[in-house]
Amino acid sequence: MNFRTYSRRSTMALNAGGLALVVGLTSIAYGSLDMARPSLSEISLGVAELPPATSGPGSQYVYQRLQTPDRTAIYTSDGTLVATMTDGARTGHIIGPPRTFEEPRFTKAKVHTDVYVHLAPKVWRAGAEQEQWFVDWLEKTRTEKPRDVLETAFQYTYGASPEKDSSGQQIAGDAAFGPLSDTDPDGRAENSDFYDYLGVSWTFPDKREKPAAAHILSLDCSGFVRMVYGYRMGFPLLGTNTKGPGLPRRAYAIAAFGPGVQLMENRGTRPRELDRLFPGDMLFFNAGPVQGANIEHMGIYLGVDDRGHHRFISSRSQANGPTMGDLAGESILDGTGYWALRMRTARRV
Repeated sequence: MNFRTYSRRSTMALNAGGLALVVGLTSIAYGSLDMARPSLSEISLGVAELPPATSGPGSQYVYQRLQTPDRTAIYTSDGTLVATMTDGARTGHIIGPPRTFEEPRFTKAKVHTDVYVHLAPKVWRAGAEQEQWFVDWLEKTRTEKPRDVLETAFQYTYGASPEKDSSGQQIAGDAAFGPLSDTDPDGRAENSDFYDYLGVSWTFPDKREKPAAAHILSLDCSGFVRMVYGYRMGFPLLGTNTKGPGLPRRAYAIAAFGPGVQLMENRGTRPRELDRLFPGDMLFFNAGPVQGANIEHMGIYLGVDDRGHHRFISSRSQANGPTMGDLAGESILDGTGYWALRMRTARRV
């Protein structure tokens, strides 16, 4: 069959449009990203705590410990925020040049941000700023500026250009949601994972999978997150929905016992702790017919948009793929919209 039958937004009678990623616009300040500059008397001098033999960029910084969740904010000596590292997670939030994310086909909202989301080689813990692996990784990340989680996520939105690796394998480009499930008509069962998009077989530590022809170039909600964090960014992946050293397959399993730090308890109702969220955090939603703590959908938090709303990106059947847009429900966490009322919890890996 022609796999582009399920091509991104191809069946929708909407005006042509596409993704624009514009670098260089003014960023907005996120209160949750430790943007307040404390006086240096409130933070310990990292250089004084480093081993005598350690040199390099670690000696340039000062550190402050913060809570809820426990984390370390890293500043230059003049109080400029450089990065934030969260205990128990590999995710690092690095400050860089301002940029803008937008998807004009599906929303007029834009997200301006100077936060870049990267995966550190090790899980962060208090005091890791003294270790050479972190000194080296922070310097390399700030200097080389590799593609981060957010930019990678937008490589699968409507109109995104195809990208191939050195072997000729397409690894990015406009992704569809994929065909709906016969047994789960709303399409939220295991359908289109990253290996389906790629069209290649994959061996996980706990399972071997083969792609389905009808799912090539398609990503369901958790498949989209696994593509971004797993295949592209290198986070370990599992093939089943069991606890282990990696991201499970389904959204409910990642929410319940996935790696990293759970940012808020799943009480079966919408959480109020949105100020704990950083760009790149995984968000989990109750999107099934039964209300409560059950999870059927997930996405990636982008930050506060230019209208003051907490916006996210996820792969959805109505928009036929990854979107930050507002087709069939605004992609925001505040207010009284569908997704705002159905958010349940969040996790930082």
